[in-house]
Amino acid sequence: MLQDGICDNADILNSAPSKKVIPPDNVDLSDHSLLVDISDALSEKDKVKFTVHTKTTLPEFHKSEFLVVRQHEEFVWLHDRFEEEEEYAGYIIPPCPPRPDFDASREKLQKLGEGEGTMTREEFTKMKQELEAEYLATFKKTVAMHEMFLTRLAHHPVFRNDHNLRVFLEYDQDLCVRAKNKIEMFGGFVKSFSKTTDEYYLSATVKDVNDFFDQEMTFLHQYHNNLKEATIRADRQSMKHKDVADSYIRISTNLLQLATTDSGKLERFLTKIAETFEKIRKVEGRVASDEDLKLSDTLRYYMRDTAAAKRLLFRRLKALHSYETANRTLEKARARNKDVHAAEKAQTEACEKFEQMSDKGKEELTDFKTRRIAAFKKNLIELTELEIKHAKAHADLLKKCLLVLREE
Repeated sequence: MLQDGICDNADILNSAPSKKVIPPDNVDLSDHSLLVDISDALSEKDKVKFTVHTKTTLPEFHKSEFLVVRQHEEFVWLHDRFEEEEEYAGYIIPPCPPRPDFDASREKLQKLGEGEGTMTREEFTKMKQELEAEYLATFKKTVAMHEMFLTRLAHHPVFRNDHNLRVFLEYDQDLCVRAKNKIEMFGGFVKSFSKTTDEYYLSATVKDVNDFFDQEMTFLHQYHNNLKEATIRADRQSMKHKDVADSYIRISTNLLQLATTDSGKLERFLTKIAETFEKIRKVEGRVASDEDLKLSDTLRYYMRDTAAAKRLLFRRLKALHSYETANRTLEKARARNKDVHAAEKAQTEACEKFEQMSDKGKEELTDFKTRRIAAFKKNLIELTELEIKHAKAHADLLKKCLLVLREE
């Protein structure tokens, strides 16, 4: 796990409340009392430094506006703090943003450089521009995912009051969070394996008597699997569009080379076709980019969000298991007439925790459904409109090309 140490000499870190007080959920978010965005980002080798900008009117903060620089590991640290907080067990924790990964883009650029001698200068330049645009798009998506994580926390009526979130947004020094070493990575793997085993055990041994949660568990399992498969297929589809765009580069370049061998009508004919293919290439590239952004990224994000919802259900199932265990312990204590008071207290606490998680979990899952449907509706409508726009542009380019060729 990530090192949890934070520099000890800052007043803001020492001002944590001894007991977290969760306010009611009816916080009015229309007053823009806490606005968070990533105003800038800088890539340095394998690291990305995000400049987090916050504006607030909440009295818990020391200032109304501030900028801090954060790295991905610090986002993971913040996510882990929410995951580990018992009082948030009944909430869907926003999924941690994915680690910045530019290896694929760098590898493509390296391969392109190695194959420079096998292509024309013009073809090499166009291919390089395509890969640089792909790298930039990946960078922008990385920034957007990290900003989305912070925005969801800031807009949540409970999470926005978390002390660790205030530390993350306000403390202007490093949080002294480092990446995992090999031992910690192995420990994390063991912990993850143990967690998965617990989930299988609970699913097999604990019967949920609440139809709503039982149906949600079944649905989310199937839904997550479907999202995973759909994401793979959507990625494959956008990649094929990129391959087609790259093919247009080679076709148009070779047609231009062929045109130089004939100075008559064929030259103008081939040149016009090459120019048309170059324009179509740009359209095809935009199709790939839009499908990646509006479809693949939406599927990928809600695959992670669905996993977060599943974790909520397993936490509730664990609370149900604890409640049932407390009931059995109380029955045994009464039968022996020993430690009855302690068993009753433990049973009452387990009951209250389970009921609170059930009430809050139902609200969270209902909100998750509403949010998910709205996001898919918005992005799929926008994608369809863009697909129609690009298809019309593609057809118009071919029509114009045919008109010009007939006049030759």
